[in-house]
Amino acid sequence: MIQVACLPQGSTSDEAARYLFAGMDVSFSYFPIIADVFLSTAEGKTNYSIIPIENTIDGSVSLHTDWLVNEVNIPIQAEWVYPSIQNLIGPLSELSGDDGQLDYSRIVKVLSHPVAMAQCLQYLRKHIPHAELENVGSTSEAVRIVRDNPHHGWAAIGQLSAAANNGLDVLEQGVTDHDNNFTRFLLIGDEPFKGRPTDKFKTSIHMTMPEDYPGALHQVLSAFAWRKINLSRIESRPTKKKLGSYYFLIDIEMSLETVLLPSAIAEIEAIGCQVRVLGSYPSYTYSS
Repeated sequence: MIQVACLPQGSTSDEAARYLFAGMDVSFSYFPIIADVFLSTAEGKTNYSIIPIENTIDGSVSLHTDWLVNEVNIPIQAEWVYPSIQNLIGPLSELSGDDGQLDYSRIVKVLSHPVAMAQCLQYLRKHIPHAELENVGSTSEAVRIVRDNPHHGWAAIGQLSAAANNGLDVLEQGVTDHDNNFTRFLLIGDEPFKGRPTDKFKTSIHMTMPEDYPGALHQVLSAFAWRKINLSRIESRPTKKKLGSYYFLIDIEMSLETVLLPSAIAEIEAIGCQVRVLGSYPSYTYSS
């Protein structure tokens, strides 16, 4: 049986994990914070970890990226996208008016994961501008906290499954600001992932340049450009060594098993760049 580490049951990560592993013999281990998810696989307690890494609205998840690069050395084995549709959750009996409908004025605090909260800011500003916003470790934790603290006027932003698991009402469905909101997830582990077939593959690298000089990044990108290798993402992150010192994360739409990509990497290494391959893996799009 495959052992998979994931953020808490009822979170977007949980739903995304079940989507990827549908029909497979798998057991999920749930952890309240992302550090424990990473460490579960790093310490050999689970085969894989589920890592939310990027969102349509909020962009890259910096904490998760830093853990992937700086704290563990676990290769990426797959990526996939999953819709991130948030809902307002709480006890309707406590938050309704005399007509039995939701009364926004009765909500004094809204809890959620900071990424989920950011996906719903326009909705919150329009309907509940008076409410305190509190960030917690996951959307499912937010729902649980609301469940355990009745009669406070609290509500949570989270998943439908979390509402059902905790016996709370869905006060309003689909409160995400954009309908095309998706989260990109990474599956990390030491074993190659044997999922459904796909003809789309990616390779992710961590690159540090020897020094900063005019045209340095252009020289690196040229190694991919003249080979017509498409880069789907380039992100700079601080090396944590000194101010103004950065490394680059590059997602490449090509498998490392091709002829062109290894030669491109060899070319940028020849000019003094340090390159670490984070993984070469299948990429899955979402199919409802």
